Amino acid sequence: MSAQCRLRVVIAEDSALLREGLVGILERAGHDVVAAVEDAEALLAFVAHTRPDLVITDIRMPPDHSDEGLRAAAAIRAAHPAIAIMVLSAYVADAYVAELLDSTPGGGVGYLLKDRVGHVREFLADLDRVAAGGTVVDPQVVRQLLRRRDADGPLAALTERERDVLALMAEGRTNGSIAEVLVVSEAAVRKHVGNIFAKLDLDPGSDRRVSAVLAYLRG
Repeated sequence: MSAQCRLRVVIAEDSALLREGLVGILERAGHDVVAAVEDAEALLAFVAHTRPDLVITDIRMPPDHSDEGLRAAAAIRAAHPAIAIMVLSAYVADAYVAELLDSTPGGGVGYLLKDRVGHVREFLADLDRVAAGGTVVDPQVVRQLLRRRDADGPLAALTERERDVLALMAEGRTNGSIAEVLVVSEAAVRKHVGNIFAKLDLDPGSDRRVSAVLAYLRG
């Protein structure tokens, strides 16, 4: 298993087992883990000192186990906007998605549930996408956002296939990746995407289409 691009990474996770697991996954993939720490204070210190390409942080860490990791991520984006951020959570909390995406613009951002780490190949692909400036959101979060929207609103105008495409778009997938998942042509996906943006009155030319879709879903 090899990395598409060698990344310098700082990890912040208070669970020693998961922290060491992440270190092993990343190093076997060819990335450089420049620091692996257990709290937000150490995370901020090492980021300021090493300026990594990517930060992977838990949301809840000592001392209060509330949102220390999320606040540290926002501080990092404000001080070092080029650094990509991947936030991990033990459970679905879609409010954190809004806070993360609404933070200072900069490098790529991601929000994944911790059990996604076990799907190593997909996890590494998500890290590559975030490091390249993309946005990745856990599929379970996307499904929850879809369920929360008013069934009588614009989403009701979408066909079942368009809803499938919308969910995959919100995960940060490209048209090619969506075509592979749904076993259709990329041309068919482009048509569905165009229909979705038209029905939801979103800008089809936006290079931040994931953020646009998520903004609509959580609105």
